[in-house]
Amino acid sequence: MLQFLKILLGGQNQFASGGLLLMIVGGIAAYLREIPQRLWYWIVFYTSLTVTVKDDDPAFTWVKEWFLDQKFMKRVRHVDLDTTLRNERIAMMPAPGKHWFWYGDRFFEVWFSRTDNTHERMGRRVESFTFRTIGRERHVLQRFVSDVVACHNKRQGTQSWLYTYDDGWDYVEGYSPRLLESVLLEPGERELLVGDVERFRQSKQRYQCLGVPYHRGYLLYGPPGTGKTSLVSALAAHFGLSIYMVNLSDFTDRSLVNAINRVPANSLLLFEDIDCMKSSRSRASSGDAVGDGAPSPKAKDSTATGVTLSGLLNALDGFCAPTGVIFVMTTNHVESLDAALLRPGRIDYKLYLGKASDYQKAELFRRFFPERTKEESLEFVASSQTEETMAEFQGRLLALEQDITQINEEVLV
Repeated sequence: MLQFLKILLGGQNQFASGGLLLMIVGGIAAYLREIPQRLWYWIVFYTSLTVTVKDDDPAFTWVKEWFLDQKFMKRVRHVDLDTTLRNERIAMMPAPGKHWFWYGDRFFEVWFSRTDNTHERMGRRVESFTFRTIGRERHVLQRFVSDVVACHNKRQGTQSWLYTYDDGWDYVEGYSPRLLESVLLEPGERELLVGDVERFRQSKQRYQCLGVPYHRGYLLYGPPGTGKTSLVSALAAHFGLSIYMVNLSDFTDRSLVNAINRVPANSLLLFEDIDCMKSSRSRASSGDAVGDGAPSPKAKDSTATGVTLSGLLNALDGFCAPTGVIFVMTTNHVESLDAALLRPGRIDYKLYLGKASDYQKAELFRRFFPERTKEESLEFVASSQTEETMAEFQGRLLALEQDITQINEEVLV
């Protein structure tokens, strides 16, 4: 090989030697041309800080929420319209590409990347934010991240949202939370419930000192139409908690754990109509021993395609149970629930919502017709004994209001 190169460069083959010399010179020139670029990349890498957030992480939405509160967004000229943010029907976000802004006393560059993931069968679009700033002290990025988290917590703590699960938690856009004052309970019941939730939310440090898992379970039970779902909505709105609603028939043991692990702290996890889900039913009725351990093979077989009782119990207070989350279950038939599901640590507070009392009916009547006297409300309640639940009585009031409105319109005509 060495002898061959000597022959080529020795002039015996002028075409070959000229081509080889040109190739060597071109390679050296290309390498030298890349040196400034490589040097620049090396300088940038060792003199800057970067943080990347991908769209498969909840923090990706938090960053979008942070953008909404920044004044520099008014100067961004290339934007995308975004309807995925839960507090905005339509928002303007930075479009794919590079953008610059000042954060405190620092110059920041943000690169919004959007690609098509061709490795997945569904070809899902992949997005990410990469923030870069000059310096090598990580506390700058830590302060930036802390502000993003604080912005999210501020929004989370003042508004209540409803989420359902479909390969990920998606918020329900049309959800409208109830006001706590609009839910009429027996005297003292609402105050006791609110006080219990307040004490729990203020006791995180106490739970940690005692080594007790920091979560609390509530059971609302009673006949249909007594206001269980309305109370959950109002309670969440009162404390600024988002509701994550679970339908166990859509899950397996593994997917339930994965979904619950993605529920953030200071949230409310709702198992509505838990008695309708096989995994929660009592094992005593089928002749199985009722205990706190895993269900019998018969119980497992009956829920092979869904969540087993042991899977549900582990999700509530096992190793994978979330921290700082309030569990709420509603049921029409508490007697059908398994005893292991109702023990303290899984259900810590029970509230029975029964048939509507005369007090509740009278209070609701005055909400609809504040100009009526107390005597008129009691007289109307006395004639409405066939409506046993608040839902039925509310339906009659709506019909009465509609009739009054129609009569007034006819009089005006």
